[in-house]
Amino acid sequence: MTNNLTAPVSKQLLIALLTITIGVELILYLSGYSQLAGTIYDAIMVSSFFIGLKLHRRLHNGIKKTKIQHTRQFIGAFLLFILGSTIINIYSSYAFQDFSNDYEQYVDTYTEAVSDESDIIEPSEPMEPVDKMWEVIDEIDAVGYDVFTDILAGLEEVWRLAYIILILLVLKKIFPRRWEKGRRDIFVLLALFVTSVLFGIDHTLSSVQSWQYEIGAIVTFADMGLLFGLILLSTRNLWVTVLVHSVYDILATLSWYYFEFIVEITALILIPIYLILMTIDKNQQGKKSSTIMVSEDIAN
Repeated sequence: MTNNLTAPVSKQLLIALLTITIGVELILYLSGYSQLAGTIYDAIMVSSFFIGLKLHRRLHNGIKKTKIQHTRQFIGAFLLFILGSTIINIYSSYAFQDFSNDYEQYVDTYTEAVSDESDIIEPSEPMEPVDKMWEVIDEIDAVGYDVFTDILAGLEEVWRLAYIILILLVLKKIFPRRWEKGRRDIFVLLALFVTSVLFGIDHTLSSVQSWQYEIGAIVTFADMGLLFGLILLSTRNLWVTVLVHSVYDILATLSWYYFEFIVEITALILIPIYLILMTIDKNQQGKKSSTIMVSEDIAN
């Protein structure tokens, strides 16, 4: 895997990698002061999809999988992330109470502010069809933008993979002897750790909070980033990790607005689906093995 990740990089690809890593760091910082910077960030995230098409080939192991296997891989990774993120949130709620309390207050205040914008007419007053239409539009506008940013958030995994490639390329140049000896796991783990810390820091670049909040946010999101990174490297599938990230963020947004336990209910629904797909996949693999054995017996 490391050989594929550190294969020669063209100048165009190098510029693209630097844009979605170091360039994004700068844009994220400026987004706290400029709406234009936030728009540029969204544009870079959209363009990173096309960069991800090239980077995915470097990560993928080349083994073809069926649709059932891809689906099972996604569900398994998603359930793993839900379990891991739940443990992280419980830990953070006790270890970093300032961050936990401030973050919950932010979510409550934000969702109340959005709902208050649509409460222009008192419940006792008759509501005209036009008013209903605009209320629905306001709701879609508020929630829809958050869902849009959640979808783009999944493309942060392209950012992570780009960083991992750049870090490994640098380490390959700095430690050529160790690299040639094949002891490269330590380099991958180092790249994963660095990207996880950067993931945590990036979630605080545009915020101005107390140092207790900042530390809690960095550690919490760094742990989340580490979990995403482990999924990325274990599945060797960039798009599965992107999808896990986006779907989780979307469900978290919906839980803020509408139903608090939608993430947990989704997990409970997916568990039996995963077991069913695993059974189907095993049966298909068994049939393929039997067919191969029969073919070999006939040939002999």
